[in-house]
Amino acid sequence: MTGKICGTGSWAPPKVWDNNDLARMVDTSDEWIRERTGVVQRHIAEENEDTVTMASRAAQRALEDADMKAEEIDLIIVATISPTEIMPCVACGVQEKLGAENATCFDLNGACTGSLLALNTAQAYLSQGIYQTALVIGAEKLSGLTDWTDRGTCILFGDGAGAVVLKAEEGGKYAQVTQSIGKKGGALTLRSRNQIQYETDPKAKETYIQMNGKEVFTFAVSKVPEAVKNLLSREKVPCEDIRYYLLHQANERIIRSAARRIGEDISKFPMNMDEYGNTSSASLLILLDEVKKSGKLQRGDKLVLAGFGGGLTYGASLIEY
Repeated sequence: MTGKICGTGSWAPPKVWDNNDLARMVDTSDEWIRERTGVVQRHIAEENEDTVTMASRAAQRALEDADMKAEEIDLIIVATISPTEIMPCVACGVQEKLGAENATCFDLNGACTGSLLALNTAQAYLSQGIYQTALVIGAEKLSGLTDWTDRGTCILFGDGAGAVVLKAEEGGKYAQVTQSIGKKGGALTLRSRNQIQYETDPKAKETYIQMNGKEVFTFAVSKVPEAVKNLLSREKVPCEDIRYYLLHQANERIIRSAARRIGEDISKFPMNMDEYGNTSSASLLILLDEVKKSGKLQRGDKLVLAGFGGGLTYGASLIEY
């Protein structure tokens, strides 16, 4: 059995900050940000738009696209690093909002690789017949974790959510390669705001996203093509059989470099970081929804999804649409 995609959805807050807005906050410019990242704007959640809210709205759209009711869902997995609450988990909040009373729910923290790892996890459950239907969501409110005085990170991140509905069916194809490099984890960090430790220093820098940009860039442009090539080689699928490569939308330069190393034309690498920035766990599923809604996919098309991020973690999955 394979979890086949039967619905996708995404949602982003209406509020938008473009690069000129950031230029009024830190020493930067629209030209500087575009040239180095490809980001033009990012969506920013309001105070009442938390991770559960965004995840639920994307999930509802995915259910509508699949023509399914929430009660039909057996499993809900939410990939996120930005829950408003430590518990209950975001997935349980989504269950409550949707009325998906028959679902088992949990969150998964894989940083920017999160939605890819969540898809792998759901596929494992579905392939074993443990569950028949799954709702996989990536949702992030990174604006609440971003130091808006740090030019090195604040230009990158935005808020949003993406979702996909999977249904177990015979046939189809799903394969994956993943890897973690824990000893490199210091390149991208975010410390929990422990109440006792930070009650006298509530704005401690380490409780916002901290990143060694050069190290993360080097990691991404080397490991993502490696994972994609290993996956396709193992599955004996030639590059020309891949309709699209959907990569985590962190930086346009990373994606262009990965395309060159994989040996494929950049036209096979859709990008939308110009509108959303880096939405971490939400990135891949927002992009998948947009590609699907564009009408450019047909049943049987082979897609490669690849993620990379904090941990450090990275991986690639091959899916037949």
